[in-house]
Amino acid sequence: MRKSAESAPAANGAATAIAPTKAPVGSLSRRSFLTTGLAVSAAASLGPLGHAAAALADTPSSALTTGDAAILRFLAAAELIEADLWQQYNELGGIQDSEEPGGTGSRRYTAALSKLDADMAQYIHDNTDDEISHFVFINAYLASRGAEPVDLDPFRTLPSSKATGARQIGRLTNLMELTVDTSWYTRYRSSTANPDFGDTFPQAVPGLSEGRFPAIPRDDGDLKPKDHIQAIANTAGFHFCTIEQGGTSLYPQLAQRVTDPEVLRVLLSIGPTEAMHFQTWHDKVGNAPPLTDPTNGLVFPDLNAPPLGGEQFQTNLIMPEPTIFLKRSLPACSIVRPTKTTGAAMGALKALTADGLFIGQSKAFFDAAKGLATAADAAMRGA
Repeated sequence: MRKSAESAPAANGAATAIAPTKAPVGSLSRRSFLTTGLAVSAAASLGPLGHAAAALADTPSSALTTGDAAILRFLAAAELIEADLWQQYNELGGIQDSEEPGGTGSRRYTAALSKLDADMAQYIHDNTDDEISHFVFINAYLASRGAEPVDLDPFRTLPSSKATGARQIGRLTNLMELTVDTSWYTRYRSSTANPDFGDTFPQAVPGLSEGRFPAIPRDDGDLKPKDHIQAIANTAGFHFCTIEQGGTSLYPQLAQRVTDPEVLRVLLSIGPTEAMHFQTWHDKVGNAPPLTDPTNGLVFPDLNAPPLGGEQFQTNLIMPEPTIFLKRSLPACSIVRPTKTTGAAMGALKALTADGLFIGQSKAFFDAAKGLATAADAAMRGA
């Protein structure tokens, strides 16, 4: 969203932050209709999303519990962050159209992404659209239930890529210094281990977890040599999975803490779309060409060769292997992992921070984000 809400009361523990701020040039129209409530007149300019928001505003509903509101606020913030990073990917490597305006594309970056799949540009566009719809809906739903929506506009202070094709506006996230955790690749192939039991998993691409690497071209100088821009595209492909598998776990984790059946419905309806995204990207990243980036030595291994490879790690093995769940004495089950709820919101925030997405952000941003995560983790069913 682009217009600010008033700060939530301190007693709720939700640091929604947030003084009014002017929208950056070129803001998406669907982000601009929320203030402290819902503008019914937005329906005329926002199409189906606007009409849905107006309908929510017109429907009387009881107030949310403090915990349910806190969970929804954290999810709104997470979706705002996701939408910001996906918008950057779409400007340079996706499809720019009336549905997802902004940017003009980078031909060489888009071509490198297409090595993972010919339809990458369309999938990036659609993932962007989905994440925008998530935060718009959650914020609209919060307002319809008399709770404060979340606005992160004051923290859109990070620089854009200088590559041709990217808009020059303030960003929430930094895609140019990523440290990407690729342990999800081995985790979802394990039939004997589960992070909910404290198990850890090796990295599929160790180098990505050991440095800081761009996932979009930082400027036009990154468009060559060929193996360098391909390494950037490969980094993006693995990062797509890392982000979406995090959302795949986050929704069922927090759903276990909500009280209101309708709020539960919201989480159970949005969460599976994150799993759809993850499985799509999981399939595509298996096609990432093995190479060594000549500019920094980053190695993308052959995922079909040792120490990976073999039946357990074949690249088209993208459906979760059955593994231990709830108790080691129970039969193995194909599941999302992790789903243990304790500390889920703070864990998600820490993972995003470790990813390098917030390099350059202010202390005020981290304070606000930690406040939102702490309040969400304090939510208790029925409280």
